Amino acid sequence: MIKGLHHNAYRCRDSEETRRFYEDFLGLPLADAFEIEVTKTGRETNVLHSFYRLGDGSFLAFFEAPDQPFEFKAQHDFDLHIALETDQATQEALFAKGKAAGIETRGVADHGFIRSIYFRDPNGYVIELSVPTETAADYAARAETTAHAALARWQETKPRG
Repeated sequence: MIKGLHHNAYRCRDSEETRRFYEDFLGLPLADAFEIEVTKTGRETNVLHSFYRLGDGSFLAFFEAPDQPFEFKAQHDFDLHIALETDQATQEALFAKGKAAGIETRGVADHGFIRSIYFRDPNGYVIELSVPTETAADYAARAETTAHAALARWQETKPRG
């Protein structure tokens, strides 16, 4: 049985720049950081792996791997985004803080079951901070009963390119 998410890991350009965003701006504590000098397959490398703790005990993790090519680019929301749940007061405070700091800040987008704001982190990733609405639980219960049918309908009718 899968019990939950331990961590999601992403590449970062610079570990300190990433720390400033995730710890200083978002308030996620840096929980661990360690160097990797040899991979599990025996290849020499020089990587820093860092972890930021979320309120539920899971982590966002990053690899700074200067010796390995990676294309950093401003990601489109549909390509890659990291959605994190928060409360209304925290969302409002971070929205104002992002605007004041000159960080790309968008929102509030009302999705019906959540209200979201969006930032772009120093690595180009979109960070979504979502607050569940009063109807979020009802939405989730309904969605679970129709998800397979929606997927099947999409498979039959999606645009072919």
